[in-house]
Amino acid sequence: MRCAIVHYHELALKGRNREYFEHCLIRNIRTALKDVGVRQVENLHSRIRIRLPLEVRPEVVRDRLRRVCGIANFSVGRVLPLRLSDPNLDTLIAAVLEEIAPHSFSTFRVTARRADKRLTLTSMDIERTLGAAVCDRTGKKVSLKNPDVTIYIELLSKEAFCSAEKIEGPGGMPVGVSGKVACLTSGGLDSPVAAYRMIKRGCVASFIHFSGRPLVSRASEDKVRDLVQTLTAYQYDSRLYVVPFGEIQREIVLGTPAPFRVVLYRRMMVRIAEELARKEHCWALVTGDSLGQVASQTPHNLCAIEDAAEFPILRPLIGMDKREIIDEAKRIGTYDISIEPDQDCCKLFVPPHPSTKTRMEDVRKIERILDIPTLVKRGLENVELTELSFPSATG
Repeated sequence: MRCAIVHYHELALKGRNREYFEHCLIRNIRTALKDVGVRQVENLHSRIRIRLPLEVRPEVVRDRLRRVCGIANFSVGRVLPLRLSDPNLDTLIAAVLEEIAPHSFSTFRVTARRADKRLTLTSMDIERTLGAAVCDRTGKKVSLKNPDVTIYIELLSKEAFCSAEKIEGPGGMPVGVSGKVACLTSGGLDSPVAAYRMIKRGCVASFIHFSGRPLVSRASEDKVRDLVQTLTAYQYDSRLYVVPFGEIQREIVLGTPAPFRVVLYRRMMVRIAEELARKEHCWALVTGDSLGQVASQTPHNLCAIEDAAEFPILRPLIGMDKREIIDEAKRIGTYDISIEPDQDCCKLFVPPHPSTKTRMEDVRKIERILDIPTLVKRGLENVELTELSFPSATG
């Protein structure tokens, strides 16, 4: 029978809470594979076994498990019966030869692990026996340092698992163990990566997008919906709030000095986002700020924006540079969407020389001109909610 063996690292350090974290990881694996016919997901000692029905395509399983947060690595291979007292390795040798048959290689190594130490053969015994058999049957050579193919053997209590692959997972924590956060999400590169980083730490992300509508088209909204759908593959269910922000921006422009507009926009977004975060029972806001990247992300301006918040504001990218952010966006699948052109509200009414050292006392004085509660209420009255899920009905 074919199956996948999943390994995790961080969860094993959770002490008395380990069982809860493992339960959450198993639940998420079941959700990720629910539409492909996988029914048996079992918790073994320090590993999880997923039995794959014959009709399940291994490439689909690989694609789904690559995005399950909490998985350190996994292998897809085959499992066969094993007797503790008198292990017969002939069947295991035959299975190994079938596993490596599709691979083109000149060198290999065998890596065996015993989950049950009652097995009479040690890991090293099995590595030697299988290595000799593969050399004899294929004529390939052993290389312990830089093999073209590594054959992985997992020796369980009553079964042996063999595979010729080990695939990295996202690592981190299972989604759902760290509460909910509200992610302010633009159509750019940064905020989707910031949201992913919080999902990877076990948070469920709700998404809030401020659109320039009615002063611009819905292009940024469609783009953000595609980004959130991509991120939903990591957390399975998402809620996206779109706030038409163009008229609020216009009112800020009409009554305030130009250099302070960017900070004033952000402070207003924070206030509106907090109300939606309360509705979603979130414990923090998340932004894609990277220190010094643009005018709103200077030390002074970050402090001036955070002054408007009652919630903690988390900035997972604060110490990352643009190349690091781009690399992660490519890896998680958001890069190609983020670089598509759109009409972002952040580009509306931006002054040529925005303030980069905004003082709190100045921005508070300017805001006395504005009717803050009314503007927040107006933003909330026109919010549109979209719910997304993965796997979707269309696959």
